[in-house]
Amino acid sequence: MLLAAGRGERMRPLTDAAPKALLAAGGRPLVARLIERLAAEGYAELVINHAHLGAMIEAALGDGARFGVRIGYSPEQAALETAGGIANALALLGLAPFLAVNADLHTDYPFGALRSALRPDADAHLVLVDNPPHHPAGDFALAGGRVANRGAAMLTFSGIGVYRPALFAGIAPGARAPLAPLLRAAADRGGVTGERFAGRWVDVGTPERLARLDAELSGG
Repeated sequence: MLLAAGRGERMRPLTDAAPKALLAAGGRPLVARLIERLAAEGYAELVINHAHLGAMIEAALGDGARFGVRIGYSPEQAALETAGGIANALALLGLAPFLAVNADLHTDYPFGALRSALRPDADAHLVLVDNPPHHPAGDFALAGGRVANRGAAMLTFSGIGVYRPALFAGIAPGARAPLAPLLRAAADRGGVTGERFAGRWVDVGTPERLARLDAELSGG
C-alpha cells in the first residue's frame, strides 16, 4: 500500500495545485519512482489511498499497467490519517500481511527483503533510520530486533513497514486514526520488530528538501 492521502501542508504552495505524491524530483513524480522500485522488487499488486486532489493521482497512474503492476485505489473524502487510511483499505489489501510505504519518500531500500521480515509473534515490522536533522529526537529504540518506545539510542520511523491486518481491526472503515498509538501499544507488548537501514532515505516533506532532491537527481 502506498500512503498518498496527506494534504501536504508543509509543502504548500506546491500542494495547492497537485497532491504531494505527484510532486516531481528529477523529472518524475515521487510516487512513480516508488512504484518503479516496488515493481523491480517483485511487487505486482498495489493499493493507493488518496484524498486531496486524488483524481489527479488516478489520472496520472491509471491501472498501473505501464509500470508492470496492478493498482487499486482507496479514496477518502477527507484524509483519515495513516491507520485510518489503512483500515479503510483492508478490503482491498486482503488477509495476509502487507507492506505500507509513505508515497512521498525517496529511498534505495531493498523492498523485496520485507517479504520474510514479519515474525509469527509480531504484528508489525518497521524500518528505522538514523534521525534526520528535522527530527532529532527520533521515534523508537531498537534492541535485539525488537522495537521499543524508549531506549538509549532513538531512531526515526522511515514510513516503511509491514503489518498484519489484525493490527487495524479495531478501526471502523471511514474513521480517522493515527498510526503511532497502535504501534506504541504493540511495542509495549513486544509485538513490533524492526531493523535499522543505513542507506539512502529522504523524507521529502518540504519544498526545500524537494528542491535539494530534484537537484541531486537531475545532476545539479
